[in-house]
Amino acid sequence: MNLLKAAVLGVVQGLTEFLPVSSTAHLLIGSRLIGYSDPGGVFTVMIQLGSIFAVMWLYREKLLSVVAGLGSNPEAQRFAFKIILATVPALVAGFFLSKFVKSVLYGSFVVIALAFIIGGIIMLIVERMRPAPDVMDVDSLPVGRALAIGSFQALALIPGISRSGGTIVAAMAMRVDRPAAAEFTFFLAMPTMAAAFAHDLLEARHDLASARGAEIAVGFVMAFIASALVVKPFLHYVRRSGFAPFAWYRIVLGVVLLSAVAAGWM
Repeated sequence: MNLLKAAVLGVVQGLTEFLPVSSTAHLLIGSRLIGYSDPGGVFTVMIQLGSIFAVMWLYREKLLSVVAGLGSNPEAQRFAFKIILATVPALVAGFFLSKFVKSVLYGSFVVIALAFIIGGIIMLIVERMRPAPDVMDVDSLPVGRALAIGSFQALALIPGISRSGGTIVAAMAMRVDRPAAAEFTFFLAMPTMAAAFAHDLLEARHDLASARGAEIAVGFVMAFIASALVVKPFLHYVRRSGFAPFAWYRIVLGVVLLSAVAAGWM
């Protein structure tokens, strides 16, 4: 039964990590609903690595070309610099605030619900009123805008905000086209999630001895598969339809969650 629960949560992690709906919030809600216990947060920490590997695999050609060109290619150097620079604000915020967030906010489903609703409303506003884009691909994104967009990753410390949602909405407001905004978010995810994984793993290291290896393996594999399957279709979808459906999903889920809390079910 625990292996089945681990598989379900792995799929949840993989499907929601790169969608603007907050994977952390979905894991917290999912774990509560199916009664899965995760001492020390070891399981959650380890299955995140599956999502990281999935996006690295999908963009392996771009990553290899950037790494190969770091010594001599100005475009590769500029791209790497933008990603590193845009990652710094989230790392600084995580270093100082992660303990407070995990000890206080992770246990509040009211906070998660409000974050869902407010984030959805902001997404709808930006989708409707966004300025005409002048950046159509990640390679042409100016350094200053890359840093500004990366700063919004720090908001994702609050469960329910969504790392990808915050950066995508910020990018669209800064005249970045939808697919380019989403793709830049995927590249930002690699160092940001890797750093978060290393930090959380260090904090949970004392619980590793008691961790359930088979459950972690199942969750890891399912997170990898689900993430690998969702990224490309997500990009194709937003090119055609935008982000409004995700915004409405967030709002509806937030209202349902608030109702469940009010009724004493959560």
